[in-house]
Amino acid sequence: MKTRDLLVPGIITVFSFIVIYLSLQLDLSPPMIVGDSMQPRAFPIFLMIINLVLVAFLTLQLRRSPPESIPLEPYQTWGTIVLLVVFYGLTTTLDMFIAIAVVMFLMCILWGEKRIYVALSTALVTPFLIFVLFDQVLRIRFPRGVLLNWYYG
Repeated sequence: MKTRDLLVPGIITVFSFIVIYLSLQLDLSPPMIVGDSMQPRAFPIFLMIINLVLVAFLTLQLRRSPPESIPLEPYQTWGTIVLLVVFYGLTTTLDMFIAIAVVMFLMCILWGEKRIYVALSTALVTPFLIFVLFDQVLRIRFPRGVLLNWYYG
């Protein structure tokens, strides 16, 4: 078993002990408030003990059958991550509907759609239908942006 295989169980173990330590720092509630039930700090400690038991099982499982090497993700996965960052940037600076249209178009192309008109129509029709459904049917307003400032006046 390699050291890197123990990285995740190690991080979970350290996290669990930190939560247990912080939970033990909580003051005890007076019996008048708690009565015969558990103290508030008992629940996180209980959860972290369950967490530690599961980490022990995970470590035993990793020892019996070490994981195989995982191949790198294809470029579409990384491209989608980048497009989600682009979506956030466009949503906060321009407009959510512009962001939906741009990211949907680029994602269609990224994932292999060869017909530009299909990608373009999907990218334009979907935000329009979302807007009609939420604004007109459900009467839910969207955050203001370039297009919505123009539409709402």
